Amino acid sequence: MNNKLVEFNKSQKTSETPKFRAGDVVKVFRKIIEGGKERVQVFEGMIIAIKGAQSSSKMITVRKVSNGFGVEIVVPVQSPNIEKIELLKRAKVRSSKLYYVRDRSAKSLKMKFTDAAKLSESEKKTPVVKTKKVEEVTVEEVKEEEKVA
Repeated sequence: MNNKLVEFNKSQKTSETPKFRAGDVVKVFRKIIEGGKERVQVFEGMIIAIKGAQSSSKMITVRKVSNGFGVEIVVPVQSPNIEKIELLKRAKVRSSKLYYVRDRSAKSLKMKFTDAAKLSESEKKTPVVKTKKVEEVTVEEVKEEEKVA
C-alpha cells in the first residue's frame, strides 16, 4: 500500500515545483467561496516554516502583521484552492523554522532582503505555482488495488 501512496503522491505533483525557503516574502492567492460567489483573496506575508518538504503535500506557514495583530495561515502548496503563489522578496536567514519571529517586532528583526527581480533564474526556480485538480479515489478502489497486488 505504501508504494501505491508514493506513486499517487508523485502523480499529483505539478511539474512546476517552487523553491521556497524560510524568510521568503510571498503573495498567496486563495480562492474563497462566499455564498454563491467565488473570489480570490491575496495574503501577503513571510514564510516562517515549511513542513513536509520531501512529500507531495508540502505545507507552508505564512505570517503577517495586520493592525498590530499577528496573523498566520498554513497553506498546502498543492491545494486546488490555491490559485498561485508569487515570490516577492527573499531574506537571508540561517534557520529553517522562524518561530522566533512571533515574539519580536519587525524592526528588531533587521533581516536583509533581496528583491525577487534581482534573483538569478537558478535561485527562483519557478516561484509561481499553479495547481491542478486532484483526482478523487475511493477507499474501495484502493482496497481492490491492494487485493490485485
